[in-house]
Amino acid sequence: MSVIVIIFLSAIVSLYLGIFKAGKYSQHIAILGLLLALAATFLGEYPFFSRYSHMLNFDQTAKVFTQIAIFITILIFLLGNYALKLIDHHQSEIYCLLMFVLCGGIVLFSYQNLITLFLGVEILSIPLYVLAGSNKHDLRSNEASVKYFLLGAFATGFLLFGIALIYGVTNSFSIDVIRQYSINTTDYPSIYMTGIILLLIGLLFKISVAPFHFWAPDVYEGSPSVITAFMSSVVKISGFVALFKLMEYVFVGQLNEWQYIVFYVAIITLLTANIVGILQNNVKRMLAYSSISHAGYLLLIYFNTGIESVYTLAFYLLAYSLATVGAFASIIYIERITNGITDIKAFNGLAKTQPILAISTTVSLLSMAGIPLTSGFIAKFMLFNQVIKTQPLLVIIAILGSAISIAYYLKLIIAMYFKPSHDEIINAKNPPLIYNILAILIFILIIVLGIYPQPVFTCLAFIK
Repeated sequence: MSVIVIIFLSAIVSLYLGIFKAGKYSQHIAILGLLLALAATFLGEYPFFSRYSHMLNFDQTAKVFTQIAIFITILIFLLGNYALKLIDHHQSEIYCLLMFVLCGGIVLFSYQNLITLFLGVEILSIPLYVLAGSNKHDLRSNEASVKYFLLGAFATGFLLFGIALIYGVTNSFSIDVIRQYSINTTDYPSIYMTGIILLLIGLLFKISVAPFHFWAPDVYEGSPSVITAFMSSVVKISGFVALFKLMEYVFVGQLNEWQYIVFYVAIITLLTANIVGILQNNVKRMLAYSSISHAGYLLLIYFNTGIESVYTLAFYLLAYSLATVGAFASIIYIERITNGITDIKAFNGLAKTQPILAISTTVSLLSMAGIPLTSGFIAKFMLFNQVIKTQPLLVIIAILGSAISIAYYLKLIIAMYFKPSHDEIINAKNPPLIYNILAILIFILIIVLGIYPQPVFTCLAFIK
């Protein structure tokens, strides 16, 4: 819990810098706070926090996912000042809210009862409703905020109703007590299964899988790109870990029942997202459907229990998040020089003027597609290899979805390398040096993890 305290205090300091007209330092304070929090994850927990162990259990698994989430957040924050230049009058509030979202994510990594789960979801969601509409002068941003808030509130209702039904049957919010009921009860009442379904629906909305995905393309397109990058990486990590813990640990006794639902949700998600993604001409909407499709791939993880599933989930989320940040570095640059236009045509000729950003984006897209020698290929190989024996049909559909996705990733790659540059790109100023440094770092990480992922596996071996 010391990690949450450090991030929370850093967020408050960042907020007050804005009040005292020192908002330009918010990025530095936020990154410093995240680095301190990352260091704290390698240290032992203070005995003081043990009294809250019935609410939050910051075990080794929670630490690993916290480290991944903090690392990705630092990368996104490095894009921050340039990305938020158009709305720099309230940058300090944005950094503060993003760190609050991260606190919610960490709660979802370590929750021990359903009330803490609900609090984590709300701590994560409420700041996002504000962040989606943070560009007040853009109608698309305002629309994104309203849509996200209304649908998010609706999903929260499902979550709360599900928690109430589960409590009514088990007389406890503790996930350990509910787990014992799930394992030991053979003739459970229908109201109990209804509660599981409602909980599942509430969390499936958060990870944007079909048919609960309709908000994602509009919200991703309308939100400032740095916020979209955060949603499709850190928020996605938090939602999947929360759902994984709930389904694989808490409701393990009803494995066949909820797997039946997830089976059809995965099929609908994989086919819908990849087919509709081909039709998109806006890069942010295209990546929204890409994010939905990756949520579909990750649903396969719920068909294989055991510690190997946790390894695969962690590596996949790391690989996908790195690729997301790599792609959004170019999107943020294009959005700045074109005053908010992110159509595929806006990327024409980017490789000629900004070759480093273009190469990093290309490798990121190839990693999302699962092309060999990238971390995305290793992640998908691990995932498919674990599930092929139990769900061969799902794996075949997932491979088909991956093949389809190459088509819309190639649209952007072709635009960057084989289309003539337009005047806005030719005459545009270069992005900050940190963008090129970050692009090189992500390029190296994606390739190295695609060729030699063993160091990450060694780190994940400490998960218990």
